[in-house]
Amino acid sequence: MNREVEVVVTGVGAVTCHGAGADTLWRAMTAAGTRLPDRPADPLARMDLPLISLVPDPDLAADRATRFASLATAEALADAGLDAAALAAARTAVVLGSCMGEPGTNERGRGDDRAWTPPFRLAGSLAAEFGLFGAVHDVGNACAAGAYALGIAADLVRAGMADVVIAGGSDAYSRVALGCFNRLGAVDPERCRPFESDRNGTVFAEGAGILVVESAAHARERGVQEPGDGRGVLRLSAVAWSCDADHPTAPRADGEQIVRAMREAVGGAADDIGCVVPHGTGTRLNDVLESRALQCVLGERAARVPLYSLKALLGHAGGASAALAAVAAALILRHGTVPPNVPLKEQDPECAVALPQGEPVPLPAGARRVLVNAYGFGGNNASVVLAGSADAVGLGAGKGKGGVPV
Repeated sequence: MNREVEVVVTGVGAVTCHGAGADTLWRAMTAAGTRLPDRPADPLARMDLPLISLVPDPDLAADRATRFASLATAEALADAGLDAAALAAARTAVVLGSCMGEPGTNERGRGDDRAWTPPFRLAGSLAAEFGLFGAVHDVGNACAAGAYALGIAADLVRAGMADVVIAGGSDAYSRVALGCFNRLGAVDPERCRPFESDRNGTVFAEGAGILVVESAAHARERGVQEPGDGRGVLRLSAVAWSCDADHPTAPRADGEQIVRAMREAVGGAADDIGCVVPHGTGTRLNDVLESRALQCVLGERAARVPLYSLKALLGHAGGASAALAAVAAALILRHGTVPPNVPLKEQDPECAVALPQGEPVPLPAGARRVLVNAYGFGGNNASVVLAGSADAVGLGAGKGKGGVPV
């Protein structure tokens, strides 16, 4: 493992309940509108709160997670300027995180053991679709899976095992997952409302977030250059993870391992964190613990560093949530502003963090790093830091095929 190898993000793609495309996501972020969750047209979803933010597509029987991942990947590759020939010439790997994998086939009707298929086949499906023969990994460690996928992608690049990695996460409607959260009493009857004083659980969402991860050297070799559109290549500055090793579903009350993962990702430069995209699920314990952990890591700046609460906009996209949060972080860095959050009725006083309302907040020139947090069942914790500014990576802003390496 060569820690000196610089790892960059050259393309992003997204599919959310607001529609397909990272630009569609950015428009929704800047509009800061409240979207109420859907009730799936599934007659077998016999539960008190069958609420989920669905991607606009009425066919619940289709292999939705696979299709979302495919759409987001095609967009991310186009954004990175990588076509089929470029992928074939590179050592390209695929790493995808998911809570439920592809549940569609196994959950049709009442389920049929004779028709059961392995659900964790998203990465293999993508590799087959795009004709890739590098390493292929599905990551299934709950709602931190998308962040772990980015960590594995960075490690593959630093270890010299891949030049390019398609990394991220995808999750779709699952009757089993939604039923389990109903049994846990963990579904908010209104919507996903992180950091609200009267929040009462989370609300699931469908979606996929994909990032093209590669070595800075490979990006230079293929001619990533300045096309004049101001869209910058980003550095995957750090990924750190930890495990509470404490409880199957609840985070450890002292938040020690959450703080540890954050500190390792941030390093000794907490002052240049200009924004945080928190895990922020809307559950009572999670939001308070994460707020306290941010205070430990950022110190007195924790009350001023703007948070962008993505789950308030989308809902909780499970294993795709951290990948979508990383896409949101990339968009924030590209545009240089933190959009206003979905309006809060009343912020929980135990969550002493900054959630800008009404107007966007510019990223300070000296704080061009965004921290993304992700936590999952089993005590899985992960923190990712993306860095902006072409100067940080030695590459010109924007992307393109051909041309002269910078």
